[in-house]
Amino acid sequence: MVALSRSIFKAYDIRGVIGTTLDAGVARQIGQAFGMAVLAKGEQRVVIGRDGRLSGPELASALAQGLQAAGVDVIDLGVVATPMVYYGTKVLGATSGIMVTGSHNPPDYNGFKMVLAGEAIHGETITALYDSIAAHDGKPGQQQGAYSTHDIGADYLARIIGDVKLARPIKIVVDCGNGVAGAFAGDLFRGMGCDVVELFCEVDGTFPNHHPDPAHPENLQDLINSLRESDAEIGIAFDGDGDRLGVVTKDGQIIYPDRQMMLFAADVLTRHPGAQILYDVKCTRHLAPYIASHGGVPLMWKTGHSLVKAKLRETGAPLGGEMSGHIFFSDRWYGFDDGLYSGARLLELLTRVIDPSALLNALPQSDSTPELHLELLEGENIALIDQLRHAQFPGHERIITIDGLRVEYPDGFGLARSSNTTPVVVMRFEAETRQALARIQAEFKRVILAARPDAKLPF
Repeated sequence: MVALSRSIFKAYDIRGVIGTTLDAGVARQIGQAFGMAVLAKGEQRVVIGRDGRLSGPELASALAQGLQAAGVDVIDLGVVATPMVYYGTKVLGATSGIMVTGSHNPPDYNGFKMVLAGEAIHGETITALYDSIAAHDGKPGQQQGAYSTHDIGADYLARIIGDVKLARPIKIVVDCGNGVAGAFAGDLFRGMGCDVVELFCEVDGTFPNHHPDPAHPENLQDLINSLRESDAEIGIAFDGDGDRLGVVTKDGQIIYPDRQMMLFAADVLTRHPGAQILYDVKCTRHLAPYIASHGGVPLMWKTGHSLVKAKLRETGAPLGGEMSGHIFFSDRWYGFDDGLYSGARLLELLTRVIDPSALLNALPQSDSTPELHLELLEGENIALIDQLRHAQFPGHERIITIDGLRVEYPDGFGLARSSNTTPVVVMRFEAETRQALARIQAEFKRVILAARPDAKLPF
């Protein structure tokens, strides 16, 4: 038996290492605590599902037992992508759900993404589950909840295929990295009328080919090579649980999510003129003027899929997105992040032009870095960001502090923010020229080393 640890209760989800910080016993405790929270909201049912990880069946079974022990009815969707659990909370008469998933983490990880009474929970609502477990004796409630299974796949695919229409046939390559999206992506895109070349779409929790995380270029090389060697027009990739989208052009260019958001925003704003479009602090500085030029109101927000979802609900915005690849459509969809649906919407737009790659490559961009991580000890990341708020950045236009520190200059920006899940300061830089990029990085290096002379910077 693994002892319950507060460390697995993260900012947006619960996540641990199998056999070290997470096992069936912990999953059962989490299920019972979540079930009690569901009942406190006046709800009675919970939808659950799991990705293709090897530990999934045992954890999902224990989770269901915990939920039932609390007196909650369980609807088990089996092996599904995370957005299919979210979809279940919209159509199955249950507004709460839990997805058993390790997302993009290594194979020995697993965890839980949760929706409580229609809201993706985060922060204190997640740590409250730990407090509930610690305060509870673990005895079952007076009434045992029911258990049923439901196959939601056909309904989910039909809902997307009925909504999203291609302007012409298109041949695509789909790389699922042996994640759970592979069980559905081929059927979805063929159902829409695509000619689909499948890469690593066999669900395999050992991820034998490459890691299922399209945010990192090394995981897109097989997709790039396949596009080069075939007559397919475009390549799309998914992360391990199918809630994030990666895009590659015919000539091997990676179209990161902040640039994908430009296409999506321009389309959505034709139906919602003047609407707010949300994006997180990591996104390119070209996104806000692009949104404004298409009649929208850009709104920068904090990083974190749960935080963006909450802000989407609060503002009524028809679209939101994160640099990590979580895209949220309230326009024609339900406001949750869904890589499969985002891929479908992208293909709808790309089939309206003769050369999809030319359209994507023409989107504004600058020289930029990927995410850079400064690794520190627990708590030091937060303390460092607090120190940097008092630093001087000569020549800056504005400093945005909604999530860490984003310093904007006339020719670029630098970002340093504290990760909400690990003791890391996450940094990203963008500029109009290589020289400007180096200058902005040097400014950040100067202020960080002034605060932490021993910092081992990744640039």
